[in-house]
Amino acid sequence: MEKLLEEYRFGYQLLRMAIDGLSEEALRFKPEANKWSIHQILIHVADSELVSTQRMKKVLSEEAPLLMSFDQDAWADTLEYEKLDREQHLHLFNLLRSSMLPILEQLPAQKWERVGIYADAGPFTLKQLLEYRVEHVWGHLAQIASVREAYQQSKI
Repeated sequence: MEKLLEEYRFGYQLLRMAIDGLSEEALRFKPEANKWSIHQILIHVADSELVSTQRMKKVLSEEAPLLMSFDQDAWADTLEYEKLDREQHLHLFNLLRSSMLPILEQLPAQKWERVGIYADAGPFTLKQLLEYRVEHVWGHLAQIASVREAYQQSKI
């Protein structure tokens, strides 16, 4: 658990490092019309963190709560991610993680096995939810690296 919590703790710094030195043009570049820009990816990561923090709190506080998935593309389109403030969302991500860490760090072992149930995917333990939070950031860091590369290739 210690390694998992450490990775969770450093998610914000990893996102910051991934965009360090990028111009606004690079941040807004879309490798294809139906693909997200780095700006949109960062907004999505913050929105996903918001929803997932609530899920983890439900699992800790309620008995086998129902957990709902969300349509990430609908959020990106309907909420017009391109018009939203990236820095506010990065700050939100950081606040959510830093507010959740003290709760997670003091949990006894048996609490990690508490379960929430997704209507569309079945039961997940708190530990699995946290693992997914960490994996989610790593997946989007790879996506950011791919968009950065596509942007650089578009300038050649």
